[in-house]
Amino acid sequence: MTSASPRPTAGPDRRTVIAAAGAAGLTVALAACGAQDSDSDAAGSGSAGDALARTADIPEGGGKIIKDKGVVVTQPSAGTYKAFSAKCTHQGCAVGSVANGVIVCPCHDSHFSVTDGSVKKGPATAPLPEEKITVSGDEIKLA
Repeated sequence: MTSASPRPTAGPDRRTVIAAAGAAGLTVALAACGAQDSDSDAAGSGSAGDALARTADIPEGGGKIIKDKGVVVTQPSAGTYKAFSAKCTHQGCAVGSVANGVIVCPCHDSHFSVTDGSVKKGPATAPLPEEKITVSGDEIKLA
């Protein structure tokens, strides 16, 4: 009497299954990142010419960080508006606050002037690069 023992059927090996699962996870993660980017575009981030802020939003002696544009807009004196890169020149962190005449990077506490972006306190040694803006009515836009 011959009994046939069940033979395993051929299927993917363990490495193939793990690689496929990793690829699927990466695809999901990348798709999620892409969805976030397109959502922020719909929320108003665009090219030069889009309003960054209203003049009433920028306090005198202070400013406002426009994170999605990577820009900080300041009002050093009444009616004078300036804009600078929001990327600290020390190690590339995003600046975190603007008050009392300075733009402050939270990573290493560098301070920059709201008037010209110059370094007021290190460790940064280079000023924040100035961004070109236009003020039309009550709108501040990238030039």
